Amino acid sequence: MSKPSLSRPDPVTFRFAVYACSSKLDLADAPDPAIALFEHKLIAETFGRMMWPSTYEVLDLSEVRA
Repeated sequence: MSKPSLSRPDPVTFRFAVYACSSKLDLADAPDPAIALFEHKLIAETFGRMMWPSTYEVLDLSEVRA
């Protein structure tokens, strides 16, 4: 990392990914990227609900196969 005061995020720790799911509103054809990663599911769900109340999804990346 270029800034020594910032640590690299650990993908095992930040395993809850929030997706906006713009495809649900026919706003995108390509797969949606993850918008944010969180350590706790409740916080991820709260963020998704605040930003995209009718379309968001939270995925636990530890349950998704590569």
